[in-house]
Amino acid sequence: MIVEVEAYIGEDDPACHAAPGRTRRNEPLYGPPGIAYVYLNYGIHYLVNAVTEAEGWPAAVLIRALEPKDGVALMRKRRAGGTRKKPADLPVNDLCRGPGNLTKALGIDLRQNRLDLTTSALRIEDHEGPKRPLAWSRRIGINVGVEQEWRVMAADSPALSGRPFRAVRPGGGNTRSRY
Repeated sequence: MIVEVEAYIGEDDPACHAAPGRTRRNEPLYGPPGIAYVYLNYGIHYLVNAVTEAEGWPAAVLIRALEPKDGVALMRKRRAGGTRKKPADLPVNDLCRGPGNLTKALGIDLRQNRLDLTTSALRIEDHEGPKRPLAWSRRIGINVGVEQEWRVMAADSPALSGRPFRAVRPGGGNTRSRY
């Protein structure tokens, strides 16, 4: 279950890969919506985004954290690979905490770039779970374009990847929270 995302919106957003204009690398951001934009970050981790806007309008949400529901044993094996940890030693809520851990656990790399997130093996599905309280904060892990609260998360999730946030209760009303 996706529990944390950040929005990156257009060429006017200095933190968005579209800020310098259209390039070969960021071409997927320009549409169509509903496709994956996967890239290698700092030569270390693959990150996966869902393109969100109409074709020609570059925007996406970076998927920062998941709560694993299925495939936990395989996720543990992928995350433990190359480390001294045993797969069983990795807590389930840590498997997909943070965008680099998430892609490693799911086996996502550049081969999934541009896949249709509604029809391919890499897809986002609505399983209509219970309503959860949402929380908003500034995006994390970047130094520019941090003025807006464009990070949203399930406030009650044990799998979140970052720092304090502003919670919004399902019925309205804001609260200051920490996790």
